Amino acid sequence: MENDVEYTSFVAVGDSFTEGMSDLLPDGSYRGWADLLAARLAALPRPADAGGFRYANLAVRGKLIRQIAEDQVDTAAAMGADLVTLVGGLNDVLRPGCDVDAVCGHLESAVARLAPSCRQLVLMRSPARRGPVAARFLPRMEQLFAFVDDLAARHGAVVVDLYGAEVLGDQRMWADDRLHLTAEGHERVAEAVWQALGLPARADWTLALPPAVRLGWAARRTADLRFTGRHLLPWIGRRLTGRSSGDGRPAKRPELLAYVPEPLPEPYEPDPVPSGPGG
Repeated sequence: MENDVEYTSFVAVGDSFTEGMSDLLPDGSYRGWADLLAARLAALPRPADAGGFRYANLAVRGKLIRQIAEDQVDTAAAMGADLVTLVGGLNDVLRPGCDVDAVCGHLESAVARLAPSCRQLVLMRSPARRGPVAARFLPRMEQLFAFVDDLAARHGAVVVDLYGAEVLGDQRMWADDRLHLTAEGHERVAEAVWQALGLPARADWTLALPPAVRLGWAARRTADLRFTGRHLLPWIGRRLTGRSSGDGRPAKRPELLAYVPEPLPEPYEPDPVPSGPGG
């Protein structure tokens, strides 16, 4: 059923996933699903006297759900936007010694403040790259996602099930750091949220990629070594020293201002690509 609510403003709350990593633009900045969704909403026809579309993105990479709840939620609620998205908690559950009950408590506090402030709150069951890392943390993730479903039922939020979409677990949908989606992955997430809002489908965001062409052993090992040097070791270093990639970084788009997007990309048409490295 199509949604007859007119969205004139949108605030995105979260971490690197909502900031848009790793949907890299030529100028070195990140676009991501939230920008793509804002562009689509801004392009919808509306009466001349309705005013322009406004968009804010408060997301900052590396943030834990407690930091999101403390630093972004009240700001977002005060903006009084029509649409708010909240995605967080996955950074927490992927850390050793995570207290999932505490994560759920911070998430509940955030939802309780955001839901009354907007016409529609959107929550997500976050995507995860399939492999041994995700499998190791699956019980925590399932506990978190079950709580997201419960929160949505109690607060009238929409849940977008990205984790349940097999295609978003495909390793080819993930960037070299194995933590963030590619440009196509972000396009599919934007389409998923768009459809969850009851807007007319533009593509099948769950469509599987073509069969993978497996890389040879040497190519996989080279990719593993490159990943370790460029991404894994720096990540471990930040964890050991208590630092975050988002330390000192401002919100992506901190004010709810008029949004005039760049032209949207053409709808994606999956092409055959080689499979990524294993593990």
